[in-house]
Amino acid sequence: MFNFSKQLSAYFRYMKNYLTLVFVYLYSCFALYSQKVNGLSFVAPSQKIDSTLVGIPKSKINCNYISLMPYGFIPEGSTELKFNSEWQWWGEKMEGTSTLIQLAKKEGYKIMLKPHVWKRHGSFTGHHGYTSEKDWKAFETSFSNYILTFAQLAQKEKVELFCIGTEWAKFVEERPEYWKKLINEVKKVYFGKLTYAANWDEYKKVTFWNQLDYIGVDAYFPLVDDKTPSSAQVKYALLNPLNELRIVSSSNNKPILFTEFGYRSVDNTAHQPWEAGREGIVNLQAQLNAYEAFFESFWSQSFISGGFIWKWFADHENVGGENNNGFTPQNKPVEKLIQKWYSF
Repeated sequence: MFNFSKQLSAYFRYMKNYLTLVFVYLYSCFALYSQKVNGLSFVAPSQKIDSTLVGIPKSKINCNYISLMPYGFIPEGSTELKFNSEWQWWGEKMEGTSTLIQLAKKEGYKIMLKPHVWKRHGSFTGHHGYTSEKDWKAFETSFSNYILTFAQLAQKEKVELFCIGTEWAKFVEERPEYWKKLINEVKKVYFGKLTYAANWDEYKKVTFWNQLDYIGVDAYFPLVDDKTPSSAQVKYALLNPLNELRIVSSSNNKPILFTEFGYRSVDNTAHQPWEAGREGIVNLQAQLNAYEAFFESFWSQSFISGGFIWKWFADHENVGGENNNGFTPQNKPVEKLIQKWYSF
């Protein structure tokens, strides 16, 4: 005999469980995209470390993510990408990368694993390409091996975020089908979140954002040609990049993640922020003003998921400082500003 009351009760229990699962899923999605990624790009140590990763207490710097970059290397004109070689720094190789992930997790950080290629003499990867199909295919095979090797490591170590490449403008533009295939191959071995680190002048041309979780941007936008630009000047100059990022985020229905951002403590730091040479007069105020404008422009925006400061070294007490004109904010006035913004 059909028991209507019993069936109705079972139906309500089913709907309760179903709605609970839906709520948990939606909440997890909200939590993922509402909590800012307050990240540091961690420079791979040359020698093994087995203690504190960032060199200062987590509660002081307030970051929640570490970007680890196991480098690969390729000579100009070559099709073979070298990685995990004996001559590389410890932190760039598989063993070192795995240890650094474990150390970072032990200290409470989440991880973005970001395989990063260095070309001979520091030439720009965005210009890397070939004239023959044979060479393209050979390089693609080598590059896939590199990326998939670290994607497998990311899965093994339960890394939260994996970056499939950094600043490959010509490669991305000329070989779009390869990248779509690569993403599918990565998804077979790694089940976390994915991004790609596009250069500031490249991200609007990328065609595969719909396959990824974040629109990754290395945010070295050219802004102000002034020795010591004020925060207001830099903030005004950032209005156009801010609006363009908003449009790309909206059209792709994906949040923006700054896979790299930062300014050197040097004169004219906001003019061409990608310049990484050792030249230039130390200017701590210029760095401070540029960072202040960057945070004020972007960190309150809901479509911005945060980012990774370029760059941070393990030996905190002995790097950076008031005589250093490089990118690192360590032991400079800007460090306290970052601590403040990363506390939100």
